[in-house]
Amino acid sequence: MSSGLKNLSSYDPATVPKAESLIFGIIVSEWHPEITHALYEGCFQTLVEHGAKEENIHTVQVPGSFELPLGAQLLASNKKVDAVICLGCVIKGETPHNDYINRSVASALSQLSLLSSKPFVFGLLTPDTLEQALDRAGGQHGNKGVEAAVTAIRMATLKQELSAPKKKIGY
Repeated sequence: MSSGLKNLSSYDPATVPKAESLIFGIIVSEWHPEITHALYEGCFQTLVEHGAKEENIHTVQVPGSFELPLGAQLLASNKKVDAVICLGCVIKGETPHNDYINRSVASALSQLSLLSSKPFVFGLLTPDTLEQALDRAGGQHGNKGVEAAVTAIRMATLKQELSAPKKKIGY
């Protein structure tokens, strides 16, 4: 669903598992800091609101969105984390650079998730204009950072639940 039709910050908090036992990594692109820092604030606050301990949230900045996957992989290799959230913004310009970067980041994060069996969450804004980016970084369409945090909590919890030994009934 298009974020133009949905508020990225809207969700039912009662459906989100508690995050107090989880450890998160957040990778933030330095490019478009007015956008990415707003995404980070929404993400960080949402994790804390759901019980994540601040000391269990590891944050790393990378130069741009193209560097998000490697930053995420390096963080996951050096810190014990249950999920890694990648936050960035690539605004469409006069050339197709945005297509190459967005596809590359999406593909790399998908591969990291599948190869590691760990959630690497795509929190990359891909707007056509700065105004659209601002609308999705705390503006009229909510905050993609909030959505990314909720996704990370849900997916990390799902992994824990499915990895837990099955309880035997009876005998």
